[in-house]
Amino acid sequence: MAKLNVGLIGVGRLGRVYARDLSTRIGCTRLTAIADTDEAALHRVRDEFGVPRAYPDSAELFRDPSVDAIVIVTPTNTHREVTVAAAAARKPIFCEKPPSISLDDAIAMRSTVAESGVFFQLGFMRRFDSGYAAARARLDAGAIGDAVLFKSTSRDPYPPSLAYADPKSSGGLIIDMGIHDFDLARWFMGEVTSVQAIGGVLAYPDFATIGDIDNAVVSLVFSTGRLGVVDLTRNGIYGYDISTELLGTQGTLRIGYLRETPLLLMTREGVAHDTVPYFMERFRDAYTAQLENFAQNVLDGREPPVTVEDGIEALRIAVAATQARETALPVQLSSVRGAVGAAGEVNAGAGGASSSR
Repeated sequence: MAKLNVGLIGVGRLGRVYARDLSTRIGCTRLTAIADTDEAALHRVRDEFGVPRAYPDSAELFRDPSVDAIVIVTPTNTHREVTVAAAAARKPIFCEKPPSISLDDAIAMRSTVAESGVFFQLGFMRRFDSGYAAARARLDAGAIGDAVLFKSTSRDPYPPSLAYADPKSSGGLIIDMGIHDFDLARWFMGEVTSVQAIGGVLAYPDFATIGDIDNAVVSLVFSTGRLGVVDLTRNGIYGYDISTELLGTQGTLRIGYLRETPLLLMTREGVAHDTVPYFMERFRDAYTAQLENFAQNVLDGREPPVTVEDGIEALRIAVAATQARETALPVQLSSVRGAVGAAGEVNAGAGGASSSR
């Protein structure tokens, strides 16, 4: 079997998962080099997975002739510069979502990719989850007729640190958590033309000190006139709850699960089961599948199924929804041209650091 020699940039929480998959779970990849400015994490991952080369400076990885392709799992505010460097090195790129929290930076990434002609695939792993992929196939086959309503829920079991949640670095709740749901909305239903949003600090008062919220509901109107709603929360204390429903003219598709282990404990006190711990468990196989898809696409010369354009348009919805929440007014997607600032206003060029999820 042909193998793709991969260089991984970023070996933090999610980067370590990618290192594991590239080195042990995917037959067509070989993890030949890693890079990270955190040398302790760099050495841990190198030793754990037997990676031949580990660089504290990603520039060295770009120059490594043994590296055929680049996987980027760095903080979101670095995606543009790392993509530019990878494109200059003429190496195929996989970049974790979102492309940026700045539309300006995301659009600049699109220009870089187009000008270089380098292969670029964006990481929206939910598209590679078996349930979501099966739902898309059933929808395309007409199993529920015409889908008329999209409903999606994302609930984290506990809040992130205030440093992470700060809108200056994360983009805020609607961008940070909602980006996956907005990508799914486009994937299942088509383009969004307008949004409205409400939200507030309802569970964790400290979030008010950084100008963020912990709960939000976003309504969507698609170009076909069909409808959508996304609810986001940081306080799903019972577990990691991700679900989506497509209501059609002839039936409904419901995606997701809450019980992690297929086991019920039944006693006279009641019936109980466990729940999904967090995103790394819920989407473990989806992360592997999307990396394998990337490698096969590069090896076989196939087009990427998830592009930088997909990232830009999902981000545009998130930026519009953030503005709608701040202004309490509907926002037309056609009016969203700039980036999102710390208070949610639309402007040009705002950005920041955000850990990849």
